[in-house]
Amino acid sequence: MKYERFRENCFNCSVCSTRCDGISKEVYLFENDSAFSEHFEQEIISHINKSGNFIARKPPDHKFPDIEVSEKQTCEISFYIEVKVQRRTFMSVEKILPESGLIPSETVALNLSDLLRYFEIAEKNNLKIYLLWVLLNRPCILGETDKRFFFSDTENLQKVYEKEKDKRRFRRKSGEGDVVDGEHKGVVVNYHFSLNELKEWKGF
Repeated sequence: MKYERFRENCFNCSVCSTRCDGISKEVYLFENDSAFSEHFEQEIISHINKSGNFIARKPPDHKFPDIEVSEKQTCEISFYIEVKVQRRTFMSVEKILPESGLIPSETVALNLSDLLRYFEIAEKNNLKIYLLWVLLNRPCILGETDKRFFFSDTENLQKVYEKEKDKRRFRRKSGEGDVVDGEHKGVVVNYHFSLNELKEWKGF
């Protein structure tokens, strides 16, 4: 499903006067990124719990997405939310993934292994799983706000994945900070989507 309002307003990065930095940071501080994402997870959990209809919490089983949401009256699990914070723009997407049809201003990413795992969990357990991107540091999309939220469910994203296959897949080099206590935790293989394949969430 396409949401053309973003496609119509996408900025041409090649002529942008405030172009985002396209240089790879090469230092991937996994623990810092994890703590930063945790902040937004807690913010979303708090917002959902204040709504009165649902109860949101961190799931006890870490194989599931970041947030478990249950019906307040029945306590039955209603859906899950995986939160991804995007602080940098994939400025080289047109060069590195030319067949993707993506441009930097509209591109968001997700760990490929997580994506495939959530497809499997949703299908196997007949669950609704939403992926929510928190978009930061992208003035052309944010406008006057400091952040915006875009989401889709795994059913829609799987259709995109099955259509695009490896056209949207990219493996980056490992960098400083990927390894924590001898274990490689940094994300190196990402899959990419367009804002035109997502909806905006204005829950806040």
